[in-house]
Amino acid sequence: MKHFKILLFVCMVSTGISHAAKVDTLEVASTAMNKTYKTAIVLPNSYAKGKIAFPVMYLLHGAYGHFSDWLKNTPDKELVKNLADQYNLIIVMPEGETFSFYIDSPVNAKSQFETFITKEVLQKVDNTYRTINNKNGRVITGLSMGGHGALYLSARHPELFCAAGSMSGAVDMGVMLNRDSAAQMIKLIEPVFGDKSADPEIYAQHAVLGMLDKLKSNKLPLIIDCGVDDFLIEPNRELHRRLIYNKVEHDYTERPGAHTWEYWQNSLPYHVLFFSKILSKNQVVIKK
Repeated sequence: MKHFKILLFVCMVSTGISHAAKVDTLEVASTAMNKTYKTAIVLPNSYAKGKIAFPVMYLLHGAYGHFSDWLKNTPDKELVKNLADQYNLIIVMPEGETFSFYIDSPVNAKSQFETFITKEVLQKVDNTYRTINNKNGRVITGLSMGGHGALYLSARHPELFCAAGSMSGAVDMGVMLNRDSAAQMIKLIEPVFGDKSADPEIYAQHAVLGMLDKLKSNKLPLIIDCGVDDFLIEPNRELHRRLIYNKVEHDYTERPGAHTWEYWQNSLPYHVLFFSKILSKNQVVIKK
């Protein structure tokens, strides 16, 4: 009887593992930067069961981070995999380096992350996996620098995404100049903005806060949130005010929390739920 219970337990554990989402690491060669970067791909369990195409969520990391952050830094290490299974989504987490802000650097040919994400990563993912390879089945969000990146890339490339989000987004990069660590941040971001890295104007030229015309004309559904104790709360409030003034529809939430993984772990499921409703309207949701 004892051996039977042990065998039963092993079978249950094995069954649980076999039905979990799968994580791939995809190498993406960047012609734009003459370098190969890694991208984490989470495939829902249902992906292996058929031949249908799946919607895709691009999930961007923040400053100081890398492509695997969302898999290793959330308190619940199964968060992204569970969401992929729950919503039948392919979740793609590309490399964005520590301070790229997901833009094409005007001074550094080795930091071209707008091109990398919107052309090279998208193409590689669509060519490798069974994706719905048009905007109706593709959404994007991220945290902090990645929140800026998601709004920035979707605003500049509305033909690629049907919705976008931002968690604790660095929507006004100039706020970095007002922090105690400003000198350190300026040094880190010099590879992106060069000798103008201490000039507030260079940030204003690339900030989401100044892209209201694009956000309005594109009419993409947006979800934006930030913790009330986050050092980026005021730029997010200002973006919210400008969106309201310009009559740009969006979902905006403030919740208790700071610039932490505990906050982002709580935030991400709301974004995926929001996106699932958009994808459902586009008739690309995979039924269980």
